[in-house]
Parts: sequence; C-alpha cells; structure tokens
Amino acid sequence: MPAPTFAPWLLAAILLLVLGLALRLWQRRDRHFVSSATVAEAYDRWTADRLLERLWGDHVHLGYYPTGPLPNPGQPNGARKRTGLPTRGRAATTVDFRQAKVDFVHALVRWSGLDQLPPGSKVLDVGCGIGGSARILARDYGLDVLGISISPGQIQRARELTDPALSCQFAVMDALDLDLADASFAAVWSVEAGPHMPDKQRFADELLRVLAPGGRLALADWNRRDPADGPLNRRERWVMRQLLDQWAHPEFASIAGFARNLRQSPFAKPAPGGQALATEGPDLALETGDWTAETLPSWIDSILEGLRRPSQVLSLGPGAVLQGLRETPTLLLMHWAFATGMMQFGVFRAIKAPAARSGPGFDLVGSSPNPGPH
Repeated sequence: MPAPTFAPWLLAAILLLVLGLALRLWQRRDRHFVSSATVAEAYDRWTADRLLERLWGDHVHLGYYPTGPLPNPGQPNGARKRTGLPTRGRAATTVDFRQAKVDFVHALVRWSGLDQLPPGSKVLDVGCGIGGSARILARDYGLDVLGISISPGQIQRARELTDPALSCQFAVMDALDLDLADASFAAVWSVEAGPHMPDKQRFADELLRVLAPGGRLALADWNRRDPADGPLNRRERWVMRQLLDQWAHPEFASIAGFARNLRQSPFAKPAPGGQALATEGPDLALETGDWTAETLPSWIDSILEGLRRPSQVLSLGPGAVLQGLRETPTLLLMHWAFATGMMQFGVFRAIKAPAARSGPGFDLVGSSPNPGPH
C-alpha cells in the first residue's frame, strides 16, 4: 500500500498552526524578572519537568562547535593550535549537540588555564545547573569543586546525578551574597549565569572576593552589543525586551561593560605586598574574547534536538510538547540576536594579582569549604 501523501498547502497549514500555537503560549506566559526568587522558580520548573535534561543532557548551556572555526577568543591561530583549540574559520555544524556541550567545558578549561591547576585545587562553580560542568572539572581534571545555584531543584538534581566518589559538592546559594570566605578558592568558574544578575558590579565583586590571590577566573556569558558600538534600533529593542522577559533576565552586560566591572572591583586589587601581573595595571590580568561563532549553532540545534529525539519529549506527556513549543520563539530570537551582532557570547579569563603571602587558614588544595546548612 503506497504511503499517504499530503498536499503542500496542508503541510504549510499544519506548520502555521503549530507556530501560531507556540506564539500564543509564548506571549501569554513570560517569565519576566522580579527578584532572585523568580529566577529560582523558573529553574525549579525547568528542572522538575526534565525536558531540558532529556534533550540536552547534563549541561544547560550552549555547545562549542569547532573547526573550520572560529573567531579568535584572544589568541592568534598559532597559539590556538598549541593549546588544542581550533583555528579561525567557520564553525562546524556536524558535531553532536550533547557532545558540543561537553566540548565547550574542555575548551573553556584550556583557554582559561584551569588545566594548569594542580589536582585537588578548590574550584567554585557559580550557577552550576545540574552539575554537568562541575562533574567534568572533578572527574577529568582532578579538581575539588563546589557548585552553587539559587535553584533548590537544580541542586537536588545535581546531587542525584553525581557519583559520591567524585570530589564534587553542591549548595543552594545566591551568587550576589556568597556564604563563603574571602580568598578561599584557587579558581572560580561561571557559565551563562551573569544575565540573571540584577547587579553586575556586585556579581563581579563576589566572584573576585572568594578568589584567592593568584587564582584564575573562567567565565562565559551572553552579552549585549556595547552601547559604544551603536544603540539598539527599534526592532532590536523589541527583541531585547523578549529575551529579557521570557527567561527571567534583568539585563545583559556587554563584554566591555563586564570587563570594567571586574577591573574596578575592590577585590581585583592585590593585597599589601602583592605584585603586578600585567603591564595593563597592578590589579587583574584580564583578557576577553568573543565565542559567538563557536556557539551560534547551539540555538537551532536546541530546537532540532526535539525532532531528533521525539521519544524523549513524547515520553514526558503532552505538557512537555507544549513546553517545547513555548520555548521555540525565544530560541529563534536568540539565534537572530547572536547572528546579527545584537548579542555576543563573551568569554573572560583572569588571574588575580598574588599577595606576598596567602592569608592564614585557607588551604587551596583539599576538600571544598563547608557550604553551610544550605
């Protein structure tokens, strides 16, 4: 019996119906930022419905698509070859979506120099999600990791997914008010947490406050085009409002803007007796880059993954299907914003100026600081 055929107009009508439903759901149910509680609530819901985990695996962040690659994130091609990073060019789109997310972690580790830390070094993962990056840092690099998130649901799931043998702990904590001692980590890692922070300067201050003298910062974020490079036009302002309201973002920093936040933080300055690290100043050896091309395929892949793994969506019931449709317009707007230069994927690496001697009482190699009763 021949397979049934459908007229092109019928397929187009079905597609328009699906898109119309997605837009209706999208317009009626935004998640605009009110306070940190709204961020926690949004991530609790995303974690509880398991849709992102089923489709994206352990990592709720963009992937890294190498070769043919990529805009230079701070190194010339020769240097990128020596460190194992791909050389410049066009990002490949044949990488498996989930593998691209794993590759992103390793690429940022190498670019930021976290692979140079001795085994057992204490690392803080700020905005750890369900612990995917933290587990890689602990398992593949021998680091002692504390992951924190404002979402109790994420922390519970991170603990469930983590082998007790790994040197990896998790705690509920507000990134703008870390319940951690000054200068207590050899490295601080944060991926795509910054857009949820209403006070970018305080976010930068807290990251550097807990970073030990001589410690390394590795950070990646969604950033807006810097106002100095041109104001948003009317269309871009409308898109920006959607990107903020749909996913509980109070504001996006620009790459240059957050670099200023880091440099002007009082915790970027060396302690008495400290030494300068870079000719740019006596405070923080900071470098930034733009990995927009490396990460851009992630947005469309995020949508296609539902088509590649339909059973993962359907097994969660009709609510998951509606949820997937509801997120599609925002994913498409994100792709447009990053593809047109309205948004950029910024990466930041820094080394905090060392003091003549570390403060007493902090062993930067060993078990993670006790995160308290959170």
